[in-house]
Amino acid sequence: MKVSDLRGILTYVPRFREKIFVIAVDGEIAGSPNFGNILLDLAVLRSLSVKIILVHGAASQIERLAAERGVKPSNSDGTGITDEATLKVSLDAATTLMNDIMQGLTSVDLRAAYANAVISHPAGILGGVDFLHTGKVERVDTKLLHLLLNEGVIPVVPPIGFDGEGRTFRVNSDAIAVEVAGAMQAMKIIYLGVKDAMVVNGELVRQLSIAEADDLVKKRRAQADAGSLSKLEHGARACRNGIPRVHLLNGNIDEALLAEVFSPEGVGTMIYSNDYQQIRRVFKKDVRALLILIRSSVEHAELVKRTRADLLAQLDDYWVLEIDRQLVACVAVHHYPDALKSELACLYVAKSHEGQGYGRKLMAFAEQLAAQRGSKHIFALSTQAFNYFQQKGGYVQVTPDELPPERRKKYDASGRNSKVLQRTIAATGAEPPRV
Repeated sequence: MKVSDLRGILTYVPRFREKIFVIAVDGEIAGSPNFGNILLDLAVLRSLSVKIILVHGAASQIERLAAERGVKPSNSDGTGITDEATLKVSLDAATTLMNDIMQGLTSVDLRAAYANAVISHPAGILGGVDFLHTGKVERVDTKLLHLLLNEGVIPVVPPIGFDGEGRTFRVNSDAIAVEVAGAMQAMKIIYLGVKDAMVVNGELVRQLSIAEADDLVKKRRAQADAGSLSKLEHGARACRNGIPRVHLLNGNIDEALLAEVFSPEGVGTMIYSNDYQQIRRVFKKDVRALLILIRSSVEHAELVKRTRADLLAQLDDYWVLEIDRQLVACVAVHHYPDALKSELACLYVAKSHEGQGYGRKLMAFAEQLAAQRGSKHIFALSTQAFNYFQQKGGYVQVTPDELPPERRKKYDASGRNSKVLQRTIAATGAEPPRV
């Protein structure tokens, strides 16, 4: 790990301290070789004062135990009919898995307790079919969960619910995670499944709004993995119910949990309920981070070298695109009022965030700033990215004679022989866009 990585992690620590994360682990992941590493990741989170509630599934354990006993399960994931034989297998499988999880948590010095915190009722008759011993969450015993969390104990919640009469029901763990998170006002739900989060057409979908998640469920139901779709549906529901973020991760990838939580780009799919991106001015405290952000581009001669003094001298001209309080892109807009022109400069998007339209958003943002200042044209100088400006921004190449006189002097002195690109903009009184 690089020192810069550690610094990035530390920016998240104050925001996560004493917050509740609901970690929902599929049964297959709980029984996988990587589960020991996941438990170590949980220990890291606890050391940072993150409160954890662990919800686990048991579908793979139910299927395996049923096969050993010669029982054909009516349903294994808690979404279909649960007959008497399947309920018996489910209880035995969940109990055994619970014991394994407790042993694993103890091995990494974490205190944990079984929590029968899910009060449920029968799913009932759906579509004319009695779902028998399948249940739905009626309420969550928040008092019990808070009591455990306040004592530094991790509540472990199985995919089982009980009603007021002592009857037992098999309940889907994805749904339990949503209800527990909502009742406990959790900051996050993190689903650890067996797939690479939400993959569409061979590509990982990194972030989705609630509307985009709902739309993807409708459009991709036939193509996408059923387990991922379940988590996608429940994740969107959780966000609608007030959970800020839901993360879908491949639990077979080592360190996926920490990489998702402590990096702005993550390694899985994030569903969000609030606006987590913003374009804002650069402050003095950002200067060092901004220099680090653009360093590789300066080294490759894509951008002109800027010193701390250079940035401080024109600080009001610099803007950054921020995701989860991490700087991932930047732009500068220098104004030349006498010439009725503005310059778009220092446009850069971090490699980890390329291809997501952030460059175009910053170009549009720069245009609106220029228009607000009364500029009729906006120009940019480029030695390597001129095709991008022409194809994505509608800029056309002009001669250096089009530059404002004071900018022309700097252009000639630089010796970079940059191409000069320009476009006409319309005046507007609108506020600059926010992403």
